[in-house]
Amino acid sequence: MPRPQDVVEMENHAENREYVLAQVAKKGALLEFASDKLRDDEQIVLEAVKNNPEALEFASDRLKSNREIVFASVEKVGWTYCYAKENLLTDKELLLAGLKCTGQILYFANSDMRDDKEVVLEAVKNKGIIIKYASSRLKNDLEVAKVAMQQSKKCYEFLSDELKQNEQILQILKI
Repeated sequence: MPRPQDVVEMENHAENREYVLAQVAKKGALLEFASDKLRDDEQIVLEAVKNNPEALEFASDRLKSNREIVFASVEKVGWTYCYAKENLLTDKELLLAGLKCTGQILYFANSDMRDDKEVVLEAVKNKGIIIKYASSRLKNDLEVAKVAMQQSKKCYEFLSDELKQNEQILQILKI
């Protein structure tokens, strides 16, 4: 299967900063075919991510630790939080922005974030079953459990034994 013309052109101009900048502003995914040097250029990567938040995948590791760039991606699609580097994993605002898009990313959060009630509530509002990645303490929190159960009754199995016997939880299960 022949390679798309825009990919061939990008590969041919992978070192040309002006060309790459213009192309990723129109089609962010073309960042994949830019040179390593240009995938480490803040302006180019930010343009690519603004056009296509999933282009974060092709940014240099250094720029995956750049809060502005990662935030620009995560606030739009959420799941790209998985590309965030260690220095950003304690950034609650960044995680909350992503959780508004998809609760699934709680899986990538560190243990402190999985024990933060505000964070876990946002996650289970979006995807109840994700309570399975919450801390034990929050799996035993009635408010968190109720929100999760209202979103998906399947999360019942991940609640604490104590909450599995709670009358309010059992009522939600019956509805």
